[in-house]
Amino acid sequence: MPAIPPLSAFTEGQRRAIRYVLTDIDDTLTSHGRLTAEAYAALERLQAAGFRVIPITGRPAGWCDLIARFWPVDGIVGENGALYMRYDRDAKVMRRRFFQDDAERRAARAKLAMLAETILRDVPGCALASDQQYRECDLAVDFCEDVKPLPQDAIDKIVALFEAAGATAKVSSIHVNGWFGHWDKLSMTKVLFEECYGLQLDAVRDQIVFAGDSPNDAPMFGYFPYSVGVANVRPFLDRIAAPPAFVTAGEGGSGFVELADALIAAKAIG
Repeated sequence: MPAIPPLSAFTEGQRRAIRYVLTDIDDTLTSHGRLTAEAYAALERLQAAGFRVIPITGRPAGWCDLIARFWPVDGIVGENGALYMRYDRDAKVMRRRFFQDDAERRAARAKLAMLAETILRDVPGCALASDQQYRECDLAVDFCEDVKPLPQDAIDKIVALFEAAGATAKVSSIHVNGWFGHWDKLSMTKVLFEECYGLQLDAVRDQIVFAGDSPNDAPMFGYFPYSVGVANVRPFLDRIAAPPAFVTAGEGGSGFVELADALIAAKAIG
């Protein structure tokens, strides 16, 4: 795996072109499971500087509603691309957009419930994610957030069980997420840009930076020329098909603050 350039290689000219900041949440915005004041303040500073900030996360629909409503963000893509939410603060209206309709989601949830029993039985030590009850479209299996960390072969077995049932499976830094459907973080990001901004994502790729940390961010790392991994991405690099273009010095939220500072500084100069 070739060395990834540091964030300092993200030139001032490239940073001045950025208008949209897309970011994963867990272990990218957060540090050791917590959203620090510094990382949250970085979101506010980015928004105040005129950037559109959009989290792109594996977290559940229920959390997305809260984040879209209360955080300093312009919208959110959740459940690894199953949905987006965007809150119009002036009209006090929440827009919720799913890849699947209600009937498709109900049928998929029934299949996932049966699959959950198999995974919990066959992979000792794993558990349903504590946020599972707030999910609309996927099954999240915890391998280290609220359980004792599982070895890689156990994580691989969870993935294999999802795939054997015909589901898509993606590994984050804390969960294996599985679903019956054809989407990922990138596909719903394209829908959001088309429906909310009237933009084709291909046309504005050089105006976007994406920050992430784990294998489920690979579609985003591969698509955006200006992708940034926080430092804790390094242990996953041998399992990420498309690595980020740059890497921060700091891990988690401190790495995101580095990125925010660099973007705001470049905009101030411009």
